[in-house]
Amino acid sequence: QVQLVESGGSLVQPGGSLRLSCIASGFLFSNYAINWFRQPQGKGREWAATSSSVDDTTAYADSVKGRFTISRDNSKNTVYPQMNSLRPEDTSVYSCSARINRLDFWGQGTQVTVSS
Repeated sequence: QVQLVESGGSLVQPGGSLRLSCIASGFLFSNYAINWFRQPQGKGREWAATSSSVDDTTAYADSVKGRFTISRDNSKNTVYPQMNSLRPEDTSVYSCSARINRLDFWGQGTQVTVSS
């Protein structure tokens, strides 16, 4: 079955960096885009970035552009968002997702807290 497992979330100081991971299984990873979303406590889910399966292209929300970089390693079925210059407003649960055959699959999320 399709599984997505995020890891790497933690407490980090403002201005710091963090690298998350999303490990996928149960589908042909290299054929699918992986999306990252985030959801601050008490607020709605926000799209943050996408790693496309085509030509390694990426896309970013304006709120993270220039600070976040997403990469993928198809040999490890893993996507890595690298988050730099973190701000308190980046505090959220970060989740990865994949749309396969018109169904959206989600991981359980990993908490990132940016605070001094």
